[in-house]
Amino acid sequence: MAKKSPKKKKPQKKITKAEVEAAQARWADAIVDIGHAYTTGRDVVKRAKKYIEELYAYDDKVLFKPTKCKERQFRLTAEGALSYFVGDEFAPHGFTEDGGFATAPFVAVRFKNADIITESSRALAMGNYYFTDTNGNTIKVEYTFGYRRRSGKLVIDLHHSSLPFEHCEESSPTVDESSSEEV
Repeated sequence: MAKKSPKKKKPQKKITKAEVEAAQARWADAIVDIGHAYTTGRDVVKRAKKYIEELYAYDDKVLFKPTKCKERQFRLTAEGALSYFVGDEFAPHGFTEDGGFATAPFVAVRFKNADIITESSRALAMGNYYFTDTNGNTIKVEYTFGYRRRSGKLVIDLHHSSLPFEHCEESSPTVDESSSEEV
């Protein structure tokens, strides 16, 4: 009997810059849509859950550091991300500082990439994104996103956002590294 040769895996197609930009556009549209759902009285939690499932890799592992978090800075679960986007009032998961970032609402989100690194199974993007509210005010936020493919589309497995540095005369923050729970 002849030996069967092992099946060769097809090499993964390299992630492209266009795929990253499409993923960014989907994320931007989701933030705007969550805010619109909030202002029009639609089910904002259902809408945000749908986007988190579609856009993030919480079926595996995600490293998420949202912009406006001080007490519990990291959102390593889908529930933590939901609380950040819609607020603790709608998704009470113990993140009491969450006011609902995506419910601001924003009418536009624009990405400006400093650069994008693409590989066969991963992509990274870094730059600034600009959030425009209903009064026409725009805030600039710095970001780093990491992506991987799931079912043919890119999903986020790394998301770090921060406000640009501003020098201040305050003393250094104190550090409490005694807790290993999601902070």
